[in-house]
Amino acid sequence: MTQTTAQYLTSLIEKYTPSPTEFDSARKHRAGIESRLDAWLGVHEMFETGSLKHGTGVSSFSDADYFVSLKGERPTSTTALNKVKEALQDKYPATTIQNRRPAVVCKFAAGTETVEVVPAYSANTGYWIPDPKTGEWMNSHPKSHNTYVNDVDKKHSGSAKKLARLAKTWKYKRNVPVSSCYLEMRAAKYIDGESYVELVQYLYLFLNHLQNIELASMNDPTGLGSRFNAYSSDYNKNDTLSKISTAVIRAEKAMDFAKDEDHDSAIGQLKLLFNQ
Repeated sequence: MTQTTAQYLTSLIEKYTPSPTEFDSARKHRAGIESRLDAWLGVHEMFETGSLKHGTGVSSFSDADYFVSLKGERPTSTTALNKVKEALQDKYPATTIQNRRPAVVCKFAAGTETVEVVPAYSANTGYWIPDPKTGEWMNSHPKSHNTYVNDVDKKHSGSAKKLARLAKTWKYKRNVPVSSCYLEMRAAKYIDGESYVELVQYLYLFLNHLQNIELASMNDPTGLGSRFNAYSSDYNKNDTLSKISTAVIRAEKAMDFAKDEDHDSAIGQLKLLFNQ
């Protein structure tokens, strides 16, 4: 029997959903990272965040992400990143460690066990973290964002996380230089304003929405933190918009073919979209 478009998207989501143990090897570095940063800089707390924590990670692409709330006076964001990098490079001299705002990226085991560490300082509410776009600090509420995504996902029968994972799969498979966090929060906010439609329609409508708003920064839907930016430079914005334009065309064709129950053609367009 021919696979339907909906079945194909479900299988794609399952393919790129990380297993419960996939990132255990990366997570094992947590204790060593926290111990070193506490000794060198002082740590209030360190906790996991990001797409794996939110349940929107993409297998083979997402990393283990941690916020580390540091003690002391808040320096410039560049200084904070450099201090964290210096401390970890000293502990792990054979590991490639790089600054990639807002995080310090540790590529253990030749990059197969990647951990991203976001230096953070306590704010009146939430945390100050390095802003990828401005180079300054931005206010973030990762725990509240996780709750927001979970609440929207439950309200809409799991559609928010499905759409977020599809958007991130497109990002990684097509090398789109757009923020994963932006895609996740945009997907949740978009779903929360829509009534239920088929997933292939959600995919087209969401990509078309991103194109129409030209990747505009979005207010924090929790009303707590700084605005979410989609890109870190004009070059990345233009590259992303170009790739969105192609994705919208393919998603629309897939949606139209699915409506006509020409599932083979619809799936063909989706395979092009996701580089399968």
